[in-house]
Amino acid sequence: MTAETARLFFAAWPVPEVQRALHDLAQRFQRECGGRAVPVHNIHLTLAFLGNVPRATLQSLEILAASLKGSACDLAIDHVGYWRHNRILWAGVEQCPDALPALAGTLSARLREAGFRLDDRPYVPHVTLLREARRAPAAAAVPLIAWPVHDFALVESVEQGRGRAYEVRSRWPLTSPSV
Repeated sequence: MTAETARLFFAAWPVPEVQRALHDLAQRFQRECGGRAVPVHNIHLTLAFLGNVPRATLQSLEILAASLKGSACDLAIDHVGYWRHNRILWAGVEQCPDALPALAGTLSARLREAGFRLDDRPYVPHVTLLREARRAPAAAAVPLIAWPVHDFALVESVEQGRGRAYEVRSRWPLTSPSV
């Protein structure tokens, strides 16, 4: 990455209380599974990962995001899972509100139309809790963490010491679902 590029992704960005609850969960599982807990201020749910893109595209990305229509939803984080291939312990939802994959799908489609190359894997909403975890936890159920998703953000991953910090560049509100 150079000064002319930025490492970017779109995400649902939790309020600090939800970040703290998810970080506390990560610390609880760290004792059992090993690995490195994601820093509390980096906890998020990725909607679309762009990777390194020219900084000159930032304005067009913000315009694209501002044109999207999506619905707010409530996530109920209720279990954890483990991906052995990349040693990730993650938190997820048993029942995902339709609004979240719809937003991720629309965002990805619009980004592809604009010429961005994205991963082709199916969208799996999850929050990374631990990296380099050595094993899956004994139990997958966790106390429910309620996360009201009312907006989404464009986030930049910047080098900070020996790690990375995620900085929210812009946010866009989601509309309340019709009753």
